Amino acid sequence: MYSAGDVRVIDVPDPVIQQPTDALVRVVNSCICGSDLHPFHNLPATPGGKSMGHEFIGVVEDVGGEVTTVKRGDFVIAPFAWSDGTCDFCREGLQTSCRHGGFWNANGVGGGQAEAVRVPLADGTLVKVPVSEDSALLPSLLTLSDVYGTGYHAALKGGVAPGSTVTVIGDGAVGLLAVLSAKQLGAERIILMGRHKDRTDLGVEFGATDVVAERGEEGIAKVRDLTGGDGTHVVLEAVGHMSAYEQAIGVVRAGGVISRVGVPQYDEAPVGFATFFVPNITLTGGAAPARAYIDRLLPDVLDGKVNPGKVFDRTIELDGVPDGYRAMDDREALKVLVRS
Repeated sequence: MYSAGDVRVIDVPDPVIQQPTDALVRVVNSCICGSDLHPFHNLPATPGGKSMGHEFIGVVEDVGGEVTTVKRGDFVIAPFAWSDGTCDFCREGLQTSCRHGGFWNANGVGGGQAEAVRVPLADGTLVKVPVSEDSALLPSLLTLSDVYGTGYHAALKGGVAPGSTVTVIGDGAVGLLAVLSAKQLGAERIILMGRHKDRTDLGVEFGATDVVAERGEEGIAKVRDLTGGDGTHVVLEAVGHMSAYEQAIGVVRAGGVISRVGVPQYDEAPVGFATFFVPNITLTGGAAPARAYIDRLLPDVLDGKVNPGKVFDRTIELDGVPDGYRAMDDREALKVLVRS
């Protein structure tokens, strides 16, 4: 990406092993994330361009001499942050804060919207999966790289439990998979706030009990009406804009929790006396440690008990990525899968 709206497919040198802890992964599938649309809207002019993509699955092509958990030919999932798996934060399940890790597209590490990626700290990062690269499960496995884990993180940090009432704000892939996750964790009622019927229909399939298409004060009033005036125990905010945050404050029940996983597009937000202190509201969420959740969520994907891959409604080849960005930005596609 060279600037806002300027996405190009270019040729770059093949990645190579640089450290004995590296692996090289041939990308089979990657995708475009809703969070990729933020730089698509506002990236300043960037001479030379910035590599893109942080979700990918593929086949290991080579490993450094110290890599022990994966080998050439293994099919793997790469979470959206790389991590060593051994530091205190990783052991606590917070791989996004790994003392030695990092994120794709920075510090000499490329991104997943590519034919191949050098994966640092391969033993701590990659998850081997017993499937072939023509498996019908690939779209669902790809969601474990980010959006399924992010939706699950929202629900888990929000404290969703049997009997909970939940509002999910946002009908993008993360919001829909937050619905699925809330259902898995036992939520009794799940109100999905979204206005694209094809998406909210999928949300109902994933477990939403109610859909509220209205926004702002009108949407808040509708949720309050549905809940006897109280709001819901948990609000999962999967958008990242101030309007969604304000909506979350408007629909949360006294004593409830707002869990944010939409990348915030604002620097300051109300957390004051009337909004949080008096009603005893908890604010939580953050960047999901997707690596922490892959082992937990993978069995149901492999068994076919859940199909989070339904969030992909368009498939393109790598050369079509610029059009894929435009389709998602124009709301013509929910989430675009890329075949490398």
